[in-house]
Amino acid sequence: MFEALTRLFAKSEAPSDLHDPKLAVAALLVHLAAVDGSMQEAERKAIRGALMDHYDIDEASVDRLIREAARRDAEAVDFYKFTSGLTQLDMEDRVEIIRMMWTVVFADRQNHELEDNMVWRIAELIGVSSRDRTILRNQIRGRTASEPEEG
Repeated sequence: MFEALTRLFAKSEAPSDLHDPKLAVAALLVHLAAVDGSMQEAERKAIRGALMDHYDIDEASVDRLIREAARRDAEAVDFYKFTSGLTQLDMEDRVEIIRMMWTVVFADRQNHELEDNMVWRIAELIGVSSRDRTILRNQIRGRTASEPEEG
């Protein structure tokens, strides 16, 4: 019985690879894309593109990363296990995470209040200022509004 309890608690501990910024960021982006109730194809593409560009990874690697991120997100009860390691990154990297989040938010040309709230919360958790968060939001919203819609 003691062995069974030990295994149970061992499984509930956060795996060490959650400290991998790629996995943590991917999990946050996956959650963000679905926070308004459904993940649109444009949001999927935005996640793939953001991760591939920022981390310089190929399509097969990003697909594996997103699958693992979705699995970890489904198991998560809060954002802390994803954001705790991100606070150790340079400010430039943390700001880039918020930029990626806004890119996903505006990929479907809509900004649901739950998405807005999530970006605000993550920015606060990783130490990105309200000013920087708002500037990035306006930049991405403006850029997305000026792009032609895919058809």
